[in-house]
Amino acid sequence: MSVAFAGNSTTGTSREAGPLRVMIVDDSVVIRGLISRWIGAEHDMEVAASLRTGLEAVNQLERINPDVAVLDIEMPELDGLSALPQLLAKKRDLVIIMASTLTRRNAEISFKALSLGAADYIPKPESTREASAADTFHHDLIQKIRHLGARLRRKPAVASPPLAPASPAPAARSPVARPAAPAPAPAVHAPASGVLSTRPFSAQAPKVLLIGSSTGGPQALMSLVTELGPVIDRFPVLITQHMPPTFTTILAEHLARSSRRPAAEAVDGEPVKPGRIYLAPVGKHMRVARSGADAVIALDDGPAVNFCKPAVDPLFTSAIDVWHGAILSVILTGMGSDGMRGGKDIVAAGGSVIAQDEASSVVWGMPGAAANAGICAAILPLNQIGAKVNRLFAGERS
Repeated sequence: MSVAFAGNSTTGTSREAGPLRVMIVDDSVVIRGLISRWIGAEHDMEVAASLRTGLEAVNQLERINPDVAVLDIEMPELDGLSALPQLLAKKRDLVIIMASTLTRRNAEISFKALSLGAADYIPKPESTREASAADTFHHDLIQKIRHLGARLRRKPAVASPPLAPASPAPAARSPVARPAAPAPAPAVHAPASGVLSTRPFSAQAPKVLLIGSSTGGPQALMSLVTELGPVIDRFPVLITQHMPPTFTTILAEHLARSSRRPAAEAVDGEPVKPGRIYLAPVGKHMRVARSGADAVIALDDGPAVNFCKPAVDPLFTSAIDVWHGAILSVILTGMGSDGMRGGKDIVAAGGSVIAQDEASSVVWGMPGAAANAGICAAILPLNQIGAKVNRLFAGERS
């Protein structure tokens, strides 16, 4: 089987090659100066403007004509959340990255911004005097600008599905630590034939659904879980999403709201049962293990994998010892290649992998790595993945 590769589209908002023009909008002169220096040191991007308020950004957008905006949340005159829809109304393909300090309120606002069209979010360090925090912020920001900006030159912008408003849901709280910076996304190229090969789905009936995602993942997960009620009711669903602290707690609440099923950060040692969604907590790898006749969560405080913690590969690989080949795994939008090696192990054990396609991905790093490795049984648009998963768990084998 094969899948046509559409990565070279030049329609819509594709751009000419050249440095990405970045507009920095933040009321802190220190932050503006830091980001300006970082961008100025990169060969493939340039500072288009450095502004103090959202109102300045809205009023000067046409003149500046940036490709990417780094938009602070808390600013005088017009805050980032209020400026966001006005900026997108003037320039629909503008890539907006929300930046905020790590508080629950700002995390909630960042999730709201995703529903309004922001491409991603990034936590700002409490103090730029902390070298490790500043280094992580520097690395993450440059990677997000580079990879999110690159999609402008590859294809038309893809509208993000809205996030459902969160409501309180039972959620286990785990101590969280700042995750390591994600790995840069590898270049993904179509084969010379322009076609990506797929393999048959497993003949075994899946007994668990595993999902891995990163950049663009919260929007994709919100959309996907709304369709997975029949699967969640009968089978456990485990998710690893690369996120900063505080955000996983809120994501679990959004997942519970969207799926109308219990969703929580996983707790070490808890049984893995049908009827709920388990989300990897920040700062821990979520693995599964066998305890007698039961599967249990095994949180791991080991080193980062693929520069990430939590990482997708440890979840995928550990599941083989519990469910052997009766595994269906889904790799959604994200930078890097996390999930590809674990996906290879699942396929070798007799399970199956589905990857999100490039056109519907915010960044086609993780799913693209799996697709190009030839391990996928299907490469599908986001809006087709849920229906396919339901059919596979209901008995379809092709």
